[in-house]
Amino acid sequence: MSYLCPSVPRVTNVDYVQGTLDTLLDDPAARSLRETTFVVVDLETTGGAPDGGGITEIGAVKVRGGEELGVLATLVDPGVPIPPFITVLTGITQAMTYEAPPIERVLPSFLEFLRDCVLVAHNASYDVGFLKAACARHGYRWPNPKVLDTVALARRAMTRDEVPNHRLGTLAAHFHTVRQPTHRALDDAQATVEVLHALIGRLGSFRVHTLGDAIEFAKAVTPTQRRKRHLADGLPHAPGVYIFRAADGRPLYVGTSGDIATRVRSYFTAGEKRARISEMLAAAERVEPVECAHSLEAEVRELRLIAAHAPPYNRRSKYPERVVWLKLTAEAYPRLSLVRAVSEPEAAYLGPFSSRRSAELAAAGVHDAVPLRQCTLRLSTRTRTPACALAELGRCPAPCEHRISAEDYLERAATPFRDAISGDPAPLVDPLLARIRKLSDAQRYEEAAVLRTRMAALLRAAVRMQRLSGLTGIAELVAARRHQATGGWELAIVRHGRLAAAGVSPPRVHPRSTIDMLRITAETVLGPTASTEESERILSWLERPETRLVQMSAGWASPVRGAARFRDLLIRAEKAASGKDSTESS
Repeated sequence: MSYLCPSVPRVTNVDYVQGTLDTLLDDPAARSLRETTFVVVDLETTGGAPDGGGITEIGAVKVRGGEELGVLATLVDPGVPIPPFITVLTGITQAMTYEAPPIERVLPSFLEFLRDCVLVAHNASYDVGFLKAACARHGYRWPNPKVLDTVALARRAMTRDEVPNHRLGTLAAHFHTVRQPTHRALDDAQATVEVLHALIGRLGSFRVHTLGDAIEFAKAVTPTQRRKRHLADGLPHAPGVYIFRAADGRPLYVGTSGDIATRVRSYFTAGEKRARISEMLAAAERVEPVECAHSLEAEVRELRLIAAHAPPYNRRSKYPERVVWLKLTAEAYPRLSLVRAVSEPEAAYLGPFSSRRSAELAAAGVHDAVPLRQCTLRLSTRTRTPACALAELGRCPAPCEHRISAEDYLERAATPFRDAISGDPAPLVDPLLARIRKLSDAQRYEEAAVLRTRMAALLRAAVRMQRLSGLTGIAELVAARRHQATGGWELAIVRHGRLAAAGVSPPRVHPRSTIDMLRITAETVLGPTASTEESERILSWLERPETRLVQMSAGWASPVRGAARFRDLLIRAEKAASGKDSTESS
């Protein structure tokens, strides 16, 4: 029951029906505007900021499909004096509100009237602000309805040639509404209803037909987003990859999502503000979906497509060819070399590193721990070469002048590096820790911080490589994870760290038959050929607690005294360095 003052006319409708969102479609945003129930609201207030009071009148009209379903209108005791200029503007005097109910008595009826409907107002933030403040002040839960602002709709749907501004009076005059705004709540609400219907009549030309489309249309989207939003039409609500393509078919951008249609639609909303994506949308002419069995397959396909096509608008960090490695050269006196790929599987490599800078930090850490030479000359065990300054400073054993034998050099310098890659990195970590403690004791904290950063880069690479080596060494691994939507199982067949097949078993059916079919059709992988990013995505999926290992061709293990035992040290070092970048080069 609503509170109605005698001075406010009651509008009745014998065919009143409580229209609710939950009785029509499961997704309110997908409902057509014709089937959506709106409550159009207008408030009169004493002015000022919303503080839970100050409301002098509420007018609300419930409509659906152009039909009026009900009205709620009442004066409200604002609890404070009404300023004279408000009385002049609205005609509401202090005496008129003397016997009116306070807002805390009106709210229950209003919230029930609004229940499960879309709130519409002209300059909605003002009205919603007062209503939310009143609910908070008097202990009522604000229902947080979907809100449609007729001001925002008018700004998007109308041009300056049609109306000089978007005030309610201007729009009502332009659309020749029967009800004209008078600065009284019910009159203004009824005028807003007619303006809303007129604006909805224009939205079809903008391909806006549902509530969700209208809410997004009212936001500040760019003309390009509005013009290209049809690219999201007809896409599947399924996990997979989507490819924005130019007119000539070139891939411009590749992305992945658990719901292709929803994700692509988000590119045409006000939430998308990235400049490079706006530029991409201007060039895009179609979106190609690639449905996948589950999220892991989608992530892997995204990486492979980016590596194959190098789309210009994807982040450069996703390009697998950007990684670098530290290679121990195969010569009498080995040294570290920065390379782009693993070309000699029998050689010792550390990595991959996401940037040249991080690789150089790790190399500096190795040079601080063991006496590996840093020159780039190719040395001979027969011919001597003049030593450089590092030998004079005692930072190199000078193999160039044969001050150290090839065997001793390998034992002191090269072997610790090889061991750190596949086994125990302590021969590198312990000398660095000792030097860090010594520098700290001498209060040379900046130098200690430099060593700490180098040690962290070295450890991070060793931990990462050993984790990946454990996976890439397995010829075949079958894993499963419960599919939340269907109740079946998400299945993945991994060979040498590469996704060879993916599928989903039907619910209430043993997954063995699906696994057998996937194994027959799976990609043949003869060795570790997957990109590091792909193997890491697979590893993250496998390490989730809900993933089950079904079958493996060999044991999955890490070195007993491997780099993983220094994980806590690595975490502490990264936390200590997080506030300041102490990464001076050697």
